[in-house]
Amino acid sequence: MSHREQQLTFAPRNHQLTNINVWTPCSQWLAYDVRPNGASFTGLTIERVNAVSGEIEVVYRAQHGAHVGVVTVSPDAPARYAFIHGPEHPDSHWHYDFHHRRGVIVCEPDRELAITLDAMDITAPYTPGALRGGTHVHVFSPDGSRLSFTYNDHVMHERDPALDLRNVGVAVPLHGVNPPKQHPREYDGSHYCVLVSSTTPTPQPGSDQINRAYEEGWIGQHGYLKADGSRQRWALAFIGDTLSAQGEKLPEVFVVDLPENDADYAKAGRLPLQGTDSTLPAPPLGVQQRRLTFTGQRRYPGVATTPRHWLRSSPDGSAIAFLMRDDRGVVQLWTISPNGGQPRQVTEGVHSIQSAFSWHPQGGAIALACDNSLMLCDVSSGKMQRLTPRTPQPPLGDAVVFSPDGKRVAFMREVEGFSQIFTVTV
Repeated sequence: MSHREQQLTFAPRNHQLTNINVWTPCSQWLAYDVRPNGASFTGLTIERVNAVSGEIEVVYRAQHGAHVGVVTVSPDAPARYAFIHGPEHPDSHWHYDFHHRRGVIVCEPDRELAITLDAMDITAPYTPGALRGGTHVHVFSPDGSRLSFTYNDHVMHERDPALDLRNVGVAVPLHGVNPPKQHPREYDGSHYCVLVSSTTPTPQPGSDQINRAYEEGWIGQHGYLKADGSRQRWALAFIGDTLSAQGEKLPEVFVVDLPENDADYAKAGRLPLQGTDSTLPAPPLGVQQRRLTFTGQRRYPGVATTPRHWLRSSPDGSAIAFLMRDDRGVVQLWTISPNGGQPRQVTEGVHSIQSAFSWHPQGGAIALACDNSLMLCDVSSGKMQRLTPRTPQPPLGDAVVFSPDGKRVAFMREVEGFSQIFTVTV
């Protein structure tokens, strides 16, 4: 053990960190869930552990047969906790699934009250601002005003599961949404929710069309500067699955620029915001996704999907970091501008990167796992500095997250068969 590494949890059960926004704004507490593993959504509590004392508190406990998980924390105080909430009173027709779950927010100090984020309306005609399925991995924007999430659709799933395509959505504080309740599983939401990605079940090979949008991240603390010098205040980067000219899946980096004014999220584009019986909900007016990477001619084409990672932007918004294999097949860290251009290879190591990653709050460095150690990577030089000694087993790859004050990194290790939470000082 390095003298700078500290184990915070010890109970013989899993302690699961989300890949971003796991620290409270004061850098004192880490929020986590207790799913037995990532695929088994049976955790009953959202908890937090004090990064100094190791004290543990229950933030929220699910009731009525529901389960909870995948918690993130708002960047602004007092802390708000957003997480996935499964259905109460599940039965054989309606139980936890990708398209049967919702986002909720719990605020300090009133932790018993979980406010549902995304309204559900699965009875035509559908309600703009409501969704028709399940949201997951709810991530606050850097100012805490809105959240991104990924989404699956109940209406399309009932029609044909192959039409229930993963998409990226946004919840904005325009107003609450109260659909008419014509089905026992419909409910109100605190935020106005829309999808911002566009997918098609059968992308044209060699085109920019995608059949899946996922692993999104907010761009910049205040958006990014466009090539003409103007500021794009709100934007998300995500991975989109294209088809190569030969018809093979090719994950690429995409961006969506989002409206500046919340009211503009309620303006429909070419297709209805709320979707129809035969179409998914559609992006607001003027929201267009742009493809940034074109990797089809590379020796190892496509963004790396192993290890699983989420696109993460530098604080100034100038660089979107992602993982991709080099010509030797080694998974390296790369960046690309939200304005496009050629990707830049950051690392040149002989060992593949082994984890999701996060930027230092001031930019300049990224924390990740490589060569069975936690590493600090200088983004300008690509040089790696070990934060923890090399161990027989690498740190778990799901989450490597800087604290808001930039002084510590939270991560997980498997200890006697259970994932435990650790921090290391930087």
